Amino acid sequence: MVFLSCLLFGCIIAISGSIVPSFLNLTVIKFSLKSGKKSALYLIAGFATVLFFQANIGAFLASVLMENSEYITLIQKIGTAILFLLSFNFFRLYFTKVDRSKRVEVKKSKAYLHGLGMALLNTFAIPFYFTSISLLISLGYFEYTLKNSLYFSIGSTLGSFSLYALYASIAHKIEQKFTSISTKMDFILGCLTGGVGIVNLVFLLK
Repeated sequence: MVFLSCLLFGCIIAISGSIVPSFLNLTVIKFSLKSGKKSALYLIAGFATVLFFQANIGAFLASVLMENSEYITLIQKIGTAILFLLSFNFFRLYFTKVDRSKRVEVKKSKAYLHGLGMALLNTFAIPFYFTSISLLISLGYFEYTLKNSLYFSIGSTLGSFSLYALYASIAHKIEQKFTSISTKMDFILGCLTGGVGIVNLVFLLK
């Protein structure tokens, strides 16, 4: 039962974090269109490998925080500063003229390594898993152990891989809509991170 619940939570959280337009799923779509579904699956395997470890790290950090509540304020201050920096960076990316239609040629033999590299650049993964698992722990739905963390990470890996594989399969149908949304994502993420940063700052100043 514990195995299934951890697996399910990992799968659901991973899908919810991967379903919104981002540079990862946009890359899957473009790669699938250019090099084919099979090559895209190697790319996705690279993503999933990194996400497995990122989920583990997020679970560990969440358990440490919940057991050492005296560090919560310090972590909130650091997190608030990071949110403002991320917000600034997203706005900078949005207002900087970038050729978003440019596609980079990647050999099929290097698709997996390319996926590893891109997933490592995904700065939101660990904070996302950290926040999600902290919420599960606080609600009593998750207890950190090495086994539970492993089960959760397996679930998150399966969830991410399945969703990205779906994107690769229907790439030709959603490319135009997805690209249109993705051009606005930097602005949306800038607003979201900035808004959360302001809320945290107000909370800390009380």
